[in-house]
Amino acid sequence: MLQLRPNCECCNRDLPPESQDALICSFECTFCRSCAQAKLKGRCPNCGGELVARPRRPAAKLQKFPASSERVYKPNGCGAASSSKRKSPSSVG
Repeated sequence: MLQLRPNCECCNRDLPPESQDALICSFECTFCRSCAQAKLKGRCPNCGGELVARPRRPAAKLQKFPASSERVYKPNGCGAASSSKRKSPSSVG
């Protein structure tokens, strides 16, 4: 089940579960649409994977299966997507 992380790892912008601006990679690293497009060029700075729209969980299911409250914020890693050096998937998240 997706964690639905509450914020962008780059700018720390809030991304509630119903947000249409949340993008994720296959490891669930989470970014706002603005950072994903402008800073990261559609690639996760942690694993190099594609960033895609995060699915939205129906409100009725959020009560039983709540979104994560753990914030991940890595402002220094936001420019890493353009570098040729990538972190291994084991260090993602």
